[in-house]
Amino acid sequence: MTIFKRVKNPHYIWENEVMKSGILVFFYLVSAFLLGQEAPTGVYLKVLGTVQDGGAPHIACKKKCCSDLNAEEINNRKVTALEVFDTATEKSLLFEATPDIVSQWTALRYPLQGIFITHAHIGHYSGLLQLGREALGAKKIPVFAMPKMQSFLENNAPWSQLVTLENIVIESLENKKTIRPIKAVQVTPLRVPHRDEFSETVGFIISGPHKTVLFIPDIDKWSLWDEDLVLWLNKVDMAFIDATFFNSEEVQHRAISEIPHPLVQETIQLLNTKSKTFKNKVYFIHMNHTNPLLNQDGDTTKWVLKQGFRIARLGQQFKL
Repeated sequence: MTIFKRVKNPHYIWENEVMKSGILVFFYLVSAFLLGQEAPTGVYLKVLGTVQDGGAPHIACKKKCCSDLNAEEINNRKVTALEVFDTATEKSLLFEATPDIVSQWTALRYPLQGIFITHAHIGHYSGLLQLGREALGAKKIPVFAMPKMQSFLENNAPWSQLVTLENIVIESLENKKTIRPIKAVQVTPLRVPHRDEFSETVGFIISGPHKTVLFIPDIDKWSLWDEDLVLWLNKVDMAFIDATFFNSEEVQHRAISEIPHPLVQETIQLLNTKSKTFKNKVYFIHMNHTNPLLNQDGDTTKWVLKQGFRIARLGQQFKL
């Protein structure tokens, strides 16, 4: 400002320049933070995918839910996976090894310290093949798995080759036994009923320094579980739970009994008498390509949000 230039005392000029420099630095730092250039501090969970095993667009699907997708929508519809990362140790964990592991690996914030597998259905473990000699040629990446899942990987090709070549090292899990894969994160497997053709199925309780998350992408029915969903929701801060089908009308060419899941309508009915704060904990995830909740602007999505529930979206990030 010219008023400072007219002052004979040079200290005023110097102080003005320092003040202007400080303001510029301040605005630079604020801008950098807002643009995501400054790393957050602490433990975070990031959504790397929200779609059911088959992805979207789905193989051989000619319905509008697939044929009408634009390039951006296709790019955003990754198979369900979560990342948990710690900025203090600069380490990441991956929950599920999906068919989209290539792009999800690229999205990881820090070097991977381990992969947690819920069960042996294609959307949850088939991505492990990318760790083999034909692709990454990984070195001793820890894969956390329950006993039957471990046995399946160790005794069936091509998965067994990953073990033999030490692309992966399997770390055994026990139901309800908590482990600490990285310093600030605890993980507890929780058995759930599902179509266990090749392995048992688990969800995970993921705890950071401040918050705890329940992750159950697959379960047959809440009523078949020997645990109480409501009690678990009372214990956690957030829950990412099975939303494969919104209603039974979605899969008209297959018997829903062959691919059982709790319908979103059923889950809402089970929890709808709870408070808004309680329902806000629930994030629907693992949505089939036919599920209208994948349409962020659709009437069904708006209705679910109005009920107080939430829907997981690619890129969402939460401090734990």
